[in-house]
Amino acid sequence: MITLLRNLTNMYPPHGGFDRVPSQNETTPGADLARIKYYRNYLAHLDEGKVECSEFNSAWEIISEAIGRLGGQQLKLECDQLKTKTLDQTNTEIMMDIKRSNDEIKELKESLNSLKQSHEALQDDHAEMTKEIQRLKTCQEDTVPWNVRGKDWT
Repeated sequence: MITLLRNLTNMYPPHGGFDRVPSQNETTPGADLARIKYYRNYLAHLDEGKVECSEFNSAWEIISEAIGRLGGQQLKLECDQLKTKTLDQTNTEIMMDIKRSNDEIKELKESLNSLKQSHEALQDDHAEMTKEIQRLKTCQEDTVPWNVRGKDWT
């Protein structure tokens, strides 16, 4: 959505571009979009899916102010109401699904790391076996048998 707004409107990018959080003094529409994008990505990609209360409140305030500047006072009021709204059963189930998905992702990452380690060990074993096979081939190709090699027959 942000990419569409950036490219299909006459919006000017903030000083650091759309991919960095702008300074608090910069309150242009482009800066507010960049701010929303930054916090959305930051909060969506937390490792544990947890955030400190003070950090959440700070991000919420910054985001809702940006939304208020972009969409007007009515949207700002909606943001303020949403902050304290009790989750209904559907939202609670969605949150639980997200938590389960995050747990599954964590387990999959651990399995992937284990598989990578196993793969590396197998590659090392394969390299050693290849060297041993090459050594055995060289021994087989030698015309002087190993038990005769190096003996003085005089």
